[in-house]
Parts: sequence; structure tokens; C-alpha cells
Amino acid sequence: MNPPARDLTQRVGDTLERLDRDVDAWFATAGPDGLPYLMPLSFLWDGEALLVSTARSNPTARFLEAVGRVRVALGHTRDVVLIHAKLAEVIPSAELPVEAGDAFAAKAGFDPRTQRGSYPYYRLVPLHVQAWREVNELPGRDIMLDGRWLSPPH
Repeated sequence: MNPPARDLTQRVGDTLERLDRDVDAWFATAGPDGLPYLMPLSFLWDGEALLVSTARSNPTARFLEAVGRVRVALGHTRDVVLIHAKLAEVIPSAELPVEAGDAFAAKAGFDPRTQRGSYPYYRLVPLHVQAWREVNELPGRDIMLDGRWLSPPH
């Protein structure tokens, strides 16, 4: 038997906690030709956007820059958060504020600023977020629409 479905406020709170706590997620992009590409990346949540970094030569980086959209999946299939986000900004490593770079490196255990080659940061702003655990939470899975939380975060 499934546990009772969480209400909207609890789902938003649980999702924000995961964004703060989780280190890695799956990032799905597609090229201009529509071919999909899936890659795990570390991220930092700043309360409004996800900050990620990957080699500019990587398909994820190329597709983000060309198309400007990404789907992000946190968790497993019985406790999932799906995020549809837009690329808000590409930040060269040398231009990232030190505090943000240090916070990213501390959380991810990886500092793109020390890598050879181009490792820009990508600021991704959520547009649509869904969260559910079991089938009984599917009807209320939308927790953000058009970039606005359906229940104000605490």
C-alpha cells in the first residue's frame, strides 16, 4: 500500500530540500536535429536556478548553447523530480563570482575553474517542475508552471 499523497506545499518543500541536498542529476538535451543526449552532471541550486558546468566541447554544452532548453531528472522512479529549464546565462569560468565557484566546488567535489580547456558554467532557470513518489501523487505532480511555484516556498 502506498503512503498518503503529499500535498502541494509538502511537495514543493521536499523538492527544494532535494535541490539543496542532491549533488548530481541527469540532464537531457537535444541538438538542433532533435537527437537526444543524456548526461549526469553535478549542480548547485542557488534558490532560483541550477548552476552546472561541463566542457564546452561536450554535446550537453553544445546543445544547451544551440537550443537553450534542458530536462533534468533527480531521484529514482519512486521519488522523482522532473525539471524543464531554460538556459539563462553562459558564464565563463573566469567571470563566475568566487563565492559561487567555491560553493559549486565544495558541493560537487569538482572545480571546473581548475580544468584545462573551456569549462563554462550554465545557469538554468526552471520553467516547469513536477514531483511524485507513487501513482497516487500523479494527479498533483505539477508544482511549478511558467516559472512560478504553485505553492509559495518557505
